[in-house]
Amino acid sequence: MESGFSAYTYRENALARQRPPTLQAPDIPTTAVPPPPRPSATPPVAPPGFAGPRQRPRSLQFALFLAAIAWFNCARVLSASAANGLALRFDLTEEQPLIEALCLLFLVVCGFSLLRAIERRRAPLRLTLGLPRRATSRTEWATGAAIGWALAVASVLPMALARKLSVHIWTAPHAFFLLGLSLLGLAVATLVHALGIYGYGFQRLIEATGPVRATLILVALAAIHAALIPTPYGTPDGTRILVEMLASLLLCICWLRTHGLWLLWGLHFAWAASTTAFFGLPMGGDTAFTSIVDTRAGGPAWLTGGSYGPGAAAISILVVVAAIPILIRVTSDYAWNYTHPPIIPAGYDVTIPPPTAHIAMEQAAVAAAPVNPASLVQILPATPQGPTAGRPPE
Repeated sequence: MESGFSAYTYRENALARQRPPTLQAPDIPTTAVPPPPRPSATPPVAPPGFAGPRQRPRSLQFALFLAAIAWFNCARVLSASAANGLALRFDLTEEQPLIEALCLLFLVVCGFSLLRAIERRRAPLRLTLGLPRRATSRTEWATGAAIGWALAVASVLPMALARKLSVHIWTAPHAFFLLGLSLLGLAVATLVHALGIYGYGFQRLIEATGPVRATLILVALAAIHAALIPTPYGTPDGTRILVEMLASLLLCICWLRTHGLWLLWGLHFAWAASTTAFFGLPMGGDTAFTSIVDTRAGGPAWLTGGSYGPGAAAISILVVVAAIPILIRVTSDYAWNYTHPPIIPAGYDVTIPPPTAHIAMEQAAVAAAPVNPASLVQILPATPQGPTAGRPPE
């Protein structure tokens, strides 16, 4: 028994002596770049003349938001007074809504440019206002217009099915001129509203408080603004305020999903233009934009909104709530392209060369037995051994 064990041990030792030595990890050279050292507790001092991104305090951003909202409200009063004076002086009663919208646009852009200069922001004015140059800007606007048209149709369709609408159509040539003025005035007015509330001001509020808190603050301000506006008799105030809050939330989502005003502007314009110019219903109690179609709603206020318009109808609550998931679904590509930070590939070179022993063995084999070109065998293409295809059978 002992002799067998000794023989087995002798064979194992002999095999171990015949095996090549194993290569250890420290013997293998590598070109891997070590990771950068951790930053020290004290940040490095920037060299003189370094112009990096300047972090602005949140209190300054919130103050700029308040200044933007205050200037927008003051500009509305000034533009209304200027448009009224021009309309009375030059007899431009029909063009007064368009003139008021243009004056408001001029004042808003000038005021926000001054705030941008005070802030010392180096970004372009269009980007600061929320209108960046994009290849998909027209597509975004058209997508928003389609959603706004669907909102208007969904709000008016229950009234039409209940037969509570009295429609009168005016087809005189002057009516089409008024229709063009109404559409142009609505386009400028909705653009100014987007710039004044959701453009410069909303961006500063997001930088000050974050996107969620900024949205909640803007929705609360929309509710306060709707509660302070006097409404016609018979208009349900609670429903009107709730619709204003949901509409503000919908427009905030438009900005958060695209970081631009193209989608928001298209949605707001199509919603307002469809309700007033095409369906002839009042918008916020204002009938200045109705031209060809004049509609009177005679149903209950919860269905028609009374003289205030569909903005005070209970059916509009369901319509706006249903539009939120649809808006999120159709803007998935825009949210991925414009709201997420780009993915930048990074890493370290971990290329490991072959071991030195293997390289030495290959070089020794080549030096010991060089290849003679005359000893190489060339393989020629094989010729068919059977009968050819064109040979007739015997």
